[in-house]
This record gives sequence, C-alpha cells and structure tokens, in this order.
Amino acid sequence: MPVANLLQGKTAIITGGTTGIGRAIALEYLRQGCNVVVNHLGLEKDQPHLTSLVAEAEALKTSSSSTVTTPPTQTIGILSHLAGDVSDPATGPSLVSHAVAQFGRLDICVSNAGICQFADFLTLTGDLWSRTVRTNLDGAFYVVQAAAQQMAQQDPLPSSSTQQQQHRGAIIGISSISALVGGGQQAHYTPTKAGVLSLMQSCAVALGKHGIRCNALLPGTVRTQLNDEDLADDKKRAYMEGRIPLGRTGDPRDLAGPAVFLACEELSGYVTGAQVLVDGGLFVNLQ
Repeated sequence: MPVANLLQGKTAIITGGTTGIGRAIALEYLRQGCNVVVNHLGLEKDQPHLTSLVAEAEALKTSSSSTVTTPPTQTIGILSHLAGDVSDPATGPSLVSHAVAQFGRLDICVSNAGICQFADFLTLTGDLWSRTVRTNLDGAFYVVQAAAQQMAQQDPLPSSSTQQQQHRGAIIGISSISALVGGGQQAHYTPTKAGVLSLMQSCAVALGKHGIRCNALLPGTVRTQLNDEDLADDKKRAYMEGRIPLGRTGDPRDLAGPAVFLACEELSGYVTGAQVLVDGGLFVNLQ
C-alpha cells in the first residue's frame, strides 16, 4: 500500500497473527504505524513462524529509515506477541491486558484465529466438531468481548473528521465466503464462519453506542497453511481458478488493505455491521 501512517499511534491485537492472513494484516498494520500484539499458540512448531515475523517486522524499520522513497514522516509500529489458545476464555482478556500494558490502550481487534480440517459429514467426529466450534466461534467471542470491554471504557480516539461521532475502536472478524455457501466437507466449519459474521453484525448493533465499529472480512479461496495441501492438487486448483473472475486464488496480502480500511475511522468511520467479500469475484460467479 503506497499510503503510510493510516493507523499511526494506534494499537491492535490480532489472533492467529504469525501465519497466513493474520500475519499479512499484522505486517501491513505495522507499515501503517500501528503497534501490534499478535497471539499464537506458543507451540514448538510455531516458533519458526514467530521468529521470521519478528525478523520481518525489524526489517520494516530498517527499510523505512534507509529508503529514500519512504515518506520522512512514516513511523513503523512496534510488534509484540503473546502465546495462548483462543478457545480458553482467559486468553482474550490476557491478550487485551498485554496490549494495554505495552501501549496504553487498544484501538483495533482482529479476530482471525481459526482451524479448518476437511471431513466427510457422515463420519465427522464430535471431537472435530467441538474443536472447530471452540476455536473458530467461541474463541472469537472471548477475544471480541474482551476487546470491546476495554474499548468501551477508554477515551475516544482523536479524529480530524468533521462528524461529531466518537470513535473508541474497530473490531474485525475474519469470517469466510463459507459463511454464505455450503461445503460438502465443511459442515463443521461453515457454521462457525457464519457465526463470526453474525457475531459482528450483532456486535455492531450492541456496541455502536460506545463508538465501536464491528465488521467482517470474508476471504474467498486464499492460499494459506489451512488449505495449502488441498490446493496442491493441480486439477482442483485449476478448477477453482477457473471459477474466479480475476483468474487466481487469493494471497493473504489481499486481505491486508481491506483490513486497514476497516480499522481506519477516517476511511470507514460510517461503516459498521458490514460484510466485505475479498474473493476475486468468486461469490458472484458461483453457479
């Protein structure tokens, strides 16, 4: 994104922020001057992703200070991180407390953490159903509620807007195109993404009076670690690309710009309860 400092001085939390869509959003938020706390599971297998994210965040600072084309007023945000499983009710409040302790307030919450394991409906186990619901939907509720509680009691954001509306924060739920369509091997997954969309709509109604905007991003077929194995099948990938008007599957970075838009009250201050499809046109071409 060529514009810099759209989120300067703000603080964001992002669950599942070391890989995929969460990582892409975290890096763009940092470029836009936002301090970011990413949540991750803290597992040994996650460490390489966290290490590389920290290195990439440091590289942003180096490039911003040495590149002559970088605007002289650009400020790169600070990255922090905290381990925790979002399905644990304590993780959301801990993440919020960590962000406030580090940076003084919380302005943006991106509920992104999720799991997706394909399974046939007739043999779908109760354990997989419960694990998917606990992570994707329960986890979103715990994190969003904790973020909203903090935002509702803090001072409004300073704004150059001519409107008198007070802005205390922005909450973004990462839903999916799967919230709008069925999936033969996703009967346990699609309801959770529909739930995230519905959660954002209800939170928009409940939290508008507090100056908190709540919106959902609905990615289409975006290549991440969740579906990398599935899209490794050349025939399946070609089939999917043939249904997408823009002719390609998505990249996690395709979600970063829309996430900045929804987080910035100067750009989207009158947008709440919305669902933003980022799918290359797939939904309108489903037939």
